[in-house]
Amino acid sequence: MLDLEFAQASDCGRVRGRNEDYLGCVLPEVPEERAHGWLFALADGVGGQEKGEVASRTAVEALLAGFRRAARGEQLRSLLPRLVQAANEKVFETGLASTTRGAAMATTLVACALRFDRVVVSHVGDSRCYSIRHGQATALTRDHTVVGEQARLGLISAREAAEAETRHILTRSLGNAMFVGVDTSDHLILSGDVLLLCSDGLHGAIPAADMADIVTRNTDLNAAARELIDAANERDGSDNVSVQLIRIKSVERVGMYRGRPYKLA
Repeated sequence: MLDLEFAQASDCGRVRGRNEDYLGCVLPEVPEERAHGWLFALADGVGGQEKGEVASRTAVEALLAGFRRAARGEQLRSLLPRLVQAANEKVFETGLASTTRGAAMATTLVACALRFDRVVVSHVGDSRCYSIRHGQATALTRDHTVVGEQARLGLISAREAAEAETRHILTRSLGNAMFVGVDTSDHLILSGDVLLLCSDGLHGAIPAADMADIVTRNTDLNAAARELIDAANERDGSDNVSVQLIRIKSVERVGMYRGRPYKLA
């Protein structure tokens, strides 16, 4: 049966006076609920727009509530992007109903749902999810930013994208319109893997290789999360920084037949 441990941490950074990041999770309370799965989510309220902290909290809370209400057995590959769309609608409507009539309200969002031996990742914006395996970090998301799109088209190099002054300009975020394009991917997970979700306050300050090294060196996930936050603040600290770490302790190998899982020997 799938079993895991997790830790999370968030910090304002050394410059900003408030934290516009928001984190949340849904954990099975009893073993029987593990077949429904685990959910982890991290949002980063868009700076320069009103109530970024409200947007991030609204998105995460809507996502978690939708996951709890979802029918047991629904495929995560279709469930998660549908819930992200619903969270986008909630942020959009909250912005329209705000006291400053129609105030802009937006946030990034990255979420991962785990069941059996798979993880499904959905995201909008530039908050990221990495898989760390055997000390190597692999990005499971692609930034929805201007320079990210340029790099994917081959117009600029990855190094130029990382150093560009416009690297934080988003091409997608939750709350700007009634509908949003959600990127979703499905991945096999193995015992010992660590999933790392983070805001750009972390990945903008620390290279992926350094993140993987910190996580791999620390058997205690809470210590790893704290070290990641401290390292981001020491190297930059100009933004809020948040991280969630999920270590896979064991998995349940399954196959699928007519949309139903069955346990593999």
